[in-house]
Formats: sequence, C-alpha cells, structure tokens
Amino acid sequence: MNNEKYLKQLDNLDVKYYDVKSAVEDIKEGSFEKLNYTSRILAENLIRKCPSEDLKESLIQLIEKRTDKDFPWYPSRVICHDILGLTAFVDLAGLREAVAAKGGNPDKVNPVVPTQLIVDHSLAVECGGYDPDAFQKNRDIEDRRNADRFHFINWTKEAFNNVDVIPPGNGIMHQINLEKMSPVVHLNDGIASPDTLVGTDSHTPHVDALGVIAVGVGGLEAENVMLGNPSFMRVPEIIGVEIIGKRAAGITATDIALSLTSFLREQGVISAYLEFFGEGVKYLNLGDRATISNMTPEYGASAAMFAIDEQTIDYLKLTGREPKQVELVEKYAKANGLWADAFENATYAKTLTFDLSSVSRSLAGPSKPHKLVPTSTLKQEGIIKDFVQEGDKMPDGAILIAAITSCTNTSNPRNVVAAGLLAKKANKLGLSRKPWVKSSLAPGSKVAQTYLKEAGLLPELEKLGFGIVGFACTTCNGMSGALDPTIQKEAVDNDIYTTAVLSGNRNFDGRIHPYVKEAFLASPPLVIAYALAGSIRFDIENGTLGKDKDGNNIKLKDLWPSDEEIDAVIESSVKPEMFTEVYDPMFARNPLEDIKVEPFYKWNSKSTYIQKPPYWEDEFMSMPALKDLRPLGVFPDNITTDHLSPSNAILPDSASGEYCIKMGLPIEDLNSYATHRGDHNTASRATLANPKLFNEMVKDEDGNVKQGSLTKIMPEGVESRMWEAIETYRNRKQGLIIIAGTNYGQGSSRDWAAKGVRLAGVEVVIAESIERIHRTNLVGMGVLPLQFKDGNTRHSYNIEGTETFEVVGEITPRCDLTVVMTKANGVKVEIPVTCRLDTSAEVEVYKAGGILQKFAKDVIASK
Repeated sequence: MNNEKYLKQLDNLDVKYYDVKSAVEDIKEGSFEKLNYTSRILAENLIRKCPSEDLKESLIQLIEKRTDKDFPWYPSRVICHDILGLTAFVDLAGLREAVAAKGGNPDKVNPVVPTQLIVDHSLAVECGGYDPDAFQKNRDIEDRRNADRFHFINWTKEAFNNVDVIPPGNGIMHQINLEKMSPVVHLNDGIASPDTLVGTDSHTPHVDALGVIAVGVGGLEAENVMLGNPSFMRVPEIIGVEIIGKRAAGITATDIALSLTSFLREQGVISAYLEFFGEGVKYLNLGDRATISNMTPEYGASAAMFAIDEQTIDYLKLTGREPKQVELVEKYAKANGLWADAFENATYAKTLTFDLSSVSRSLAGPSKPHKLVPTSTLKQEGIIKDFVQEGDKMPDGAILIAAITSCTNTSNPRNVVAAGLLAKKANKLGLSRKPWVKSSLAPGSKVAQTYLKEAGLLPELEKLGFGIVGFACTTCNGMSGALDPTIQKEAVDNDIYTTAVLSGNRNFDGRIHPYVKEAFLASPPLVIAYALAGSIRFDIENGTLGKDKDGNNIKLKDLWPSDEEIDAVIESSVKPEMFTEVYDPMFARNPLEDIKVEPFYKWNSKSTYIQKPPYWEDEFMSMPALKDLRPLGVFPDNITTDHLSPSNAILPDSASGEYCIKMGLPIEDLNSYATHRGDHNTASRATLANPKLFNEMVKDEDGNVKQGSLTKIMPEGVESRMWEAIETYRNRKQGLIIIAGTNYGQGSSRDWAAKGVRLAGVEVVIAESIERIHRTNLVGMGVLPLQFKDGNTRHSYNIEGTETFEVVGEITPRCDLTVVMTKANGVKVEIPVTCRLDTSAEVEVYKAGGILQKFAKDVIASK
C-alpha cells in the first residue's frame, strides 16, 4: 500500500490523519465538497486500508455515485450481544474443529478485529418492578437458566484473541456503545481515523447519532469482519433528510422518532443510508438523535447519520470522555471535513423534508413499529371504544404489560426523567397502576439509576411499580417473563383483548408475550400513564385517570411534566462523574484474570443451549440443486424475523418445548427461544414456529387463511405443524422454497431466521422485497434470494403451494434468472426474477455453500 502521501499532521497535536480532500481532488477536482458525510467516511476508510492499485477505482465509485463495482469496507471493530454474539462464537468454535479435521491450522480461526461481546439479551422479567428485590431475583434466575451459555461465553473470552466481554447485569450493548465504547475517532499508532463498526443487532445504528457509521449485521457477516475480511459493498443509496421547525412543548424524542419512522417507511428508504441535516437538527440533543437513529431498522434503512457538531462534543463531555479525546474528535472532524457546517454543497440521491412542528404525542402499533397513531386520533383508529371500568375487573383492551425498556429511550435522560416526574405527580395525587398490569423499568445502563436516585425520582417510580428489574433488553426483546397465573387465566378464559405498552422499538406479532395479543410503542411517561389507565381502550388524552382529594378529575395534562421541569432535573442531576463511576470499573482490565483454556470447546451432549454446529457436513458444503423444490410456505407481506425464528418464551407444547422437556429441562426453566440458539437442535424446532404466522397454503373451509405455525405436506396435501413437515421433508431429502410478499425478513438481525430455514432444507426464497440484513444472512447460509420483477407477485402467478419449482440460468450479481413453476396438472409457467446476490463476493460465498463453508475452505487452502 502506498497511500502515505495523503498523511497530514493534525492541528497542534502529535497526530496524523489521511486527508480525504486531497485524495478525492487528485481524482476529480471540485468533487470533495459534493461528497456527503457517509461518502467521506467511506473514502477515508479506502485511503487508509485499500491497496494503492485499487484505490482510484474504488474512490471513483463514491465520487461518481456508481454502483457497478464492489469496493471493500473495513470496519474498525465488531460489537455483539450474547444471542447473535454467542452463536457467532459457537460457529467459530465449530469452524476450528472442522478446519483441524481437514488438516488445516485452527489457530487461524481467531478474531483479528477488536470484538466486544455484551451480555444483555438473557434476562427475563420474571419479577416485576413492584417487587423490591426484582433486580437480584431476576439476575439469579438469569444465571441459573443460562449456566451453559455463560460457561461458553467465559471460555470464548479466553479461547479467542481480541475479545472483550461485558458480563450480565450491566446494560444494553447500544447504550453502552453510545455512552462509553465509541471513541468517535480512533487513535492507533499516531494516526487518527473515524470509528466504524458492525454489530450483531439491527439497532447498531444507535451510535450513528455520534457521527459513527455503524450498521447492523447478522452473526455470519460479523464473523467475516471479525476474521479480518473486508465487508464488500456497493455505493448505497444515500438520502438526505432535512429537519425543519421546532418541536411543540411536551413532545418527547419518542414521539419524534415514531413520527419519523412512519414518514420514512412511506417514503421508501429500504437499505438506504440517511443523513439528517438542517436548522431543526440543532434542536435535537444527542439523546434525541440516538432515539431516532436507534429506529433505523423500523424505517428500513441501513444507517441514520448525524454529522459531528457542538451537540456531539457536549455529549462526549457529559458522558465523561477524556478531555484529550474530546479535543481529538473536534479537531479531526473539522480538519477532515466531517464537521456539520462542511456540507452546504453535499449531494444526495434524493432529499426529504420533515417538520418537527408537525409531531404530536403518539403511539405506534399495533404490531407494526411504523404504524403511527397520534393519541388525538385513537378514536378514529378504532383503538378507543366505549370504555367501562367495573371495579378491579379486567377490561377489554387490558394492558397486561407496561414496560419502560430498551436503549431506544433510556439512552435519552430527558425521556427517563420525564417518566420519573410523571410518576411523582401521580403519586402525589394518589393514583396507582391497575392490578393486572405487570410493570417494569429496565434501563440500558446503570447511569440511569444513578441520576434517578440523585433526582429523588427512583422512589417515585418504585411506588408505582416501575422499580428497576434489570439492566438489559428484557421486554423489547420478548423477555417479558411470566404473567401472574391468575391474571393469565382470566384473560384466556374470557378471551379478553390483551395488550402491552412499552418504550421499546419492536412490537411485532407474538414478540412481546404469547398471551399478549397486540403491543404498542410509547414514550416512557406515556407507558406509565397507560399503566394507570389499565386499558388501551381508555381515552388517554381526555379520559379521567382518577380524582384528587378535592374530587377533581385527574387527566393526563395534570400529570405531564413541562419541558422546563425536565431540563431543570437534567441540569442538576445528570453529571459526567456518574458515567465514569459506572464505566471505569466495568472496562478495567486485570491481567491476573488471564486464564489459559483448551483451544477446542468440550461440548456437552445433553445441553439444549450449546452444541457443535453441523454446517460443515457434506450436504452443506456445496451449492443446492435448485430443482423440484416444494413450497414450505407461501407468505403475505411483512414476514418478520420473529415469524421466521421467534425470540420470546418457549411454551411447553411447542416443538422446541417438547424437545427441551425430553432433554430434561424443567418447564419453569424452558427460557426463551433466543437463549437456545447456540443449540441447533432446539433452535431448528423454532423455525416458523410463531403462532401469529399466516401461511396461505393453509385455509379453513371458508377459504380463509388459518393462523398458526402450519403448512401442508405435499404432494399429499396433509395439514401439519411446521416442524413435523420439516422433519418429513428432511427424511425425504426434499428441497424446499419459500414464496413471500414485500418486506420479507424485516426486524431483528437474526441469523437463525436464515439458519433455521436452511437447516429445514430451504434452498430458495422468492419475495417482492427482502430486507437487507436478512438477505445477507440468507446468502451467508447458502440460500438463494430472488426477487419478483416489479409489479409481479405470488398472486400474478396464482401460486398455491401445490407446485414444484426450478431455478434456471447462470448466477451472477443482480442477474436475471428464470424460475420454472410446474403446476400440479403439469402445466409449466416461467417466472422472471432478479438474483439478489448483489456483489461478486456474495456470489462467491453462495457458490461455496455459505460463508461458514467458505471460511473452512479458505483456511484449509491457506495451510
């Protein structure tokens, strides 16, 4: 590499940096000022990491916004949570053995990129926030249930290089990343460079709010980056979002984020990189920006960037970053064209405009995070109905779960403080939550607990039942824990329309709890208000929540804190030393803790949590035949990764539950689907196991599609539970195909949504559109993603599920292929499709059988 000519000295610091402007202007004069924020960071990455002979051609892709060739991106680090992170390391542990068995060097299976694993997805809210010992009780249950998983994680920490582990009980990866882990600008060997990363969670763009390119990927893509391989990409669609106006009084960052999510989904920003700019941005503090960036997957984008500015610097100071680091960030951003005022002439694929003054208090739902419902329109939406509260009897629309949860909102002190102030007013007026509401507070970091205590607001929250139950993802990830058996029985016996209200980012069908029919997203203070109301049918804006001591009606406006009240608490109670007191011990290194372990993991054959993966067996080491494929399912629009591989509690009568019980797990410790993904035996049985699934192959006598984890075994036409059909087809060695509508695979970056269908025998997915992360996971598992041509759908070809399918044509990036469908009567129909292997690197991975198979072949070949 010979790009050192672009190294410059950083102003008044003993630091060098690669000057993007010089390199870009050498290729095309006057082009630098037109580059947007994302392109400038990608350009710096190329100048610093790309071989000199490839640099010009790669930079031209960015300068001219061309998409005809791949170029490499080298993220500086990887972050993982314990679900996808653990499964990624299970894969690497299995890969070591596969390589060794073929005579390769297993030492080469080691992360070379710094990798941080945060245990934050394991904790279930078995004890609600009204139990004063909830935190410790939930942690004890977490440790007991996850002993196998935590044992493997501890082995991982010692067996692999460049891996740091943050143990359970400390917070959520995205909030910790925002508050501590991201330096915004790295300094390695005297050279400054922007922080860039991938994370095994779709909400990794949370830290984009700091001006850091961070994208969510599946575990498979993360493994690729860990091992030092570039992530090949083409120039993404980069869209500018101009923010104008100013929010009205009483409007939270949640309201803004939910409104933006709805707006951006309508505008069609799938897989795009968004850049927020404009006069309105200055009215958004870092917490507000993080709330918006966190919702990136909900509006379908890949990234949601805010350029570095004074708000960024203020936040770094607030969170206790070292003064020298803060100085480095500011000087580097200004010197290398990354400061917010350097983009007056930046160009975008298109520009959208969003007015903050248009935002009103809102919910999102049910079931879709982009389904905006302003509280002023609840009646028109049919959510508010005639509401009658009969004593303590559970009403229609009963809210069984009210949770202040997830990094989306608890990264923003204004949201948390607003909840505390509303609780304080509610307590003063004598209000209380309804007895059927399971309430909880699970902040994304321990700092929130510290400033709530400082402000005297934690006792107020505890009094209403919103005590701290843990520092983890909890309800937002489907880890809401068991309901009170009496309440659950009443809801089931009376077929009550049950709901949940949470301050998270996801409310997909069946995600929050198996016995909660629908869920709504809301700001933290609004979550508490709904816990007081007890039903989603209640008119939260105009209804009476109770009476004060003088008999006056209490309404939401009487509880809602003013912006001035919130700001006063923030000013007096949120301090830099709180962040350093929490994070310094958490990230302290103790060399005495280094322990030598065996390079190969000792698998426990009885475990339902950790097992040696099967991906290097002969059937997975080559391209599938792509012939005589039978449909496993014909699905409608908006099939999520929760449908494909649910994350919530395992029920005893599910296929996974039956297997775990057979293996000796007590029913009370079945845990969640998510926690068992290190064992392919348990996780495979979760494939398409969501009880909210609709498969158009399965209809009742009236022709209506049935709900449930169901399909038909063909050619017999026998209706079956999904798992029994998968077993039948596997025994027959029958290749399978999935047909779907739009937004297939939206939601969490869940590699098991792809692993499960591949292990089931699915070779091809054809959909109207496929979400980015899931598409890359399919490629990584050797499943061919295909897309109907514009205007065509499963309905265009009257696909019923009785047909067989064959893929015809030479596979190259984004090529046209033909799917030949043979109907039951022998008639053949040709379906033109687009191959969604988007790059030559993806074609190479696919032809190797998948990314894990390619790893093995490459390592063995390099011996």
